[in-house]
Amino acid sequence: MTAMNGYVLIDKPKGWTSFDVVNYIRRMVQQNGLDIAELKPGENRKKRFPAGHTGTLDPSATGLMVVLLGKYTKRAMELTKLDKTYDVTMTLGKASTTGDQEGDITEVSELVPTAEALQAALVKFTGDIMQVPPAFSAMKVNGQRAYKLARAGKEVVLEARPARINANVLQSYEYPIVNFSADVSSGTYIRSLVEDIGRELGTGAYMSDLRRTKVGAFSIGDAVDVQYMTPSELQRRLKRL
Repeated sequence: MTAMNGYVLIDKPKGWTSFDVVNYIRRMVQQNGLDIAELKPGENRKKRFPAGHTGTLDPSATGLMVVLLGKYTKRAMELTKLDKTYDVTMTLGKASTTGDQEGDITEVSELVPTAEALQAALVKFTGDIMQVPPAFSAMKVNGQRAYKLARAGKEVVLEARPARINANVLQSYEYPIVNFSADVSSGTYIRSLVEDIGRELGTGAYMSDLRRTKVGAFSIGDAVDVQYMTPSELQRRLKRL
């Protein structure tokens, strides 16, 4: 049997964590003996099969995950640094405590920006920018995850850090809903980008939906919904660089 070394492209559904996806694929490999070629004679098959991914998606987000299997998990850092593209939906006129639809939503402004003003804001936040990560993020503050401190009601102060926005392309606009695509560097926070655009417009904004469509040269069009993955499909779709 061919060793399960490589990557598989997964379309993550809403409600699943990135860990859920990786663990689902890992269990499929182990429960169906697909990792048997990885084992040395006499080695315990219950040993945890190595699996990982190249970038976390929030549970409320959907889209492309590159899941690494076997020896390919050693290439995680290399592949994590790839640029990413997202389809973004943002809602104007309101703000969220978490920057997305999961937080407490409050009214900010009834101002209705023109399409021209919106386009100008999208253009302004392209290129190399400084970005403050959301308080509800996995960034560490004094050794603790920022989101844990924020959930405990503690003040979270994060420093601005460099990010690169290759392009923001407006797809549609019908107030208060804006749809645009964002091609960004690894480590860019789309929630922060949306909040920055909302401040620039003077209306406030929060990210109401997010779908990742590309990771480097990998595309969502080549991915399969994890819920429809089968052992035979996994073997068929396993790729190597």
